[in-house]
Amino acid sequence: MKAIQIDYKEARKLMQPGDVIAFGGKTFFSEIIKLATFSNISHVGVILQTHLRDDSTGRFFNKIIESATINGFSGVSDSRLSERLNEVEGEIWWLPLKKEIREKQFDQEIFYNFLFDQDDARVEYDLPQALMSAMDIFDKLPLISNSLGHNKEDFKKFFCSELVAAAFEKSGITGDINASEVTPIDLCRWNIYEDNYYQLKGDNSQIIKDYNSQKISK
Repeated sequence: MKAIQIDYKEARKLMQPGDVIAFGGKTFFSEIIKLATFSNISHVGVILQTHLRDDSTGRFFNKIIESATINGFSGVSDSRLSERLNEVEGEIWWLPLKKEIREKQFDQEIFYNFLFDQDDARVEYDLPQALMSAMDIFDKLPLISNSLGHNKEDFKKFFCSELVAAAFEKSGITGDINASEVTPIDLCRWNIYEDNYYQLKGDNSQIIKDYNSQKISK
């Protein structure tokens, strides 16, 4: 499936909390993640929506919360999505959370509280687990599947997809999972999204292979 091309000005008003933003970055570390996971997805974040205080017009802005290096800090932080779209080089996609899941499974209050707690605590980026999660090839080898290339769930630090997966786990979207083993492309392949996904930036020949096609791995 090819992504629908959309301008952020149009997408902005349609986005909702829990929607995923996927990146195909061009940095050296991004290329390592893509190479290790056999994909073109290097990073993910998740949408928060914030209404302006003391404003009766209903105006809002979309924020993205992610575990990344932003403004000199490597870890969990939130920022204006519009600013991140301008800053990041490469492909950027919007993956809308499925309506049925949002209405029947998603506890938005728990979702917000969990993510804001990580942001307030300035939880740091977890590079070792990020690299270990990307080594999925070793999970298929029975003699070493519980050691090399396998993380135990641990939320003392977060890498990008671990943070989003943990928020989904806490808020009821996924049930029990090992969030520390979830790679960016894993998250994009879970069948929790609407049928269509959208490209906000980058080379429009790029696609998310097997988007929204796989059951969540427990």
